[in-house]
Amino acid sequence: MTALDFIGDVHGCTSELHDLLQSLGYSWKHDTYIHREGRKPVFIGDITDRGPQSIAAIELVSHMVGNNYAYYVPGNHCDKLYRFFLGRNVKIAHGLETTVAELEGLSNRDYKRIRKSFMDLFEAAPLYLALDNNRVIAAHAGIREDLIGHSGKKVRTFVLYGDITGEQNSDGTPVRRDWAVHYQGTPLIVYGHTPVLEPRKIGNTVNIDTGCVFGGKLTALRYPEMTYSQVPSTLAFFPEKFRSFE
Repeated sequence: MTALDFIGDVHGCTSELHDLLQSLGYSWKHDTYIHREGRKPVFIGDITDRGPQSIAAIELVSHMVGNNYAYYVPGNHCDKLYRFFLGRNVKIAHGLETTVAELEGLSNRDYKRIRKSFMDLFEAAPLYLALDNNRVIAAHAGIREDLIGHSGKKVRTFVLYGDITGEQNSDGTPVRRDWAVHYQGTPLIVYGHTPVLEPRKIGNTVNIDTGCVFGGKLTALRYPEMTYSQVPSTLAFFPEKFRSFE
């Protein structure tokens, strides 16, 4: 099997992404990162929004995935950016405003190029990705055992947003159930979406969104070794953005 490096929510922290890939042993060749041992990164969604370099993240990830040097599954921020590019009526808030500000600084030609790169990336991506003969699954917000192998609106909502209740927190974000504590499936589920101070391994699930855009770290899970590589964020730390499961 190909050894994999699952990478948590980038959110426009492209400088940290370069550092992380280099720390994992990837080399910059022909405008992309290649690992001498044939390892592949697996981006688990939300590559844009909130951070300072969303366009650079789109360029890097779309190039790597398009040339078969990496895998990618979409996150909720990816879905929203895609709808924005379609011209849908989406609210320019909750991080999208930073990406839109970058896009507004582009020439018309470069805007069209970035738009096409991202839309091609998004449209080709599976909702979730089973790898290593179904031993491990990448899903942005996770996936329940009974949803594995299925598709449709219910699966889409879960993998993009998590196990939402329909209620909202005081900051406008959806209230989400802690699905991971109930997961008893065989495949390892690697996900992000909910920022945690350190990778959260519970049962056969691992949350690797360690909140780089909120001043935490950008984390990679090396598979099958089940070890972590991390680089610290260069951004200000906002402890209130991290979820505690204590």
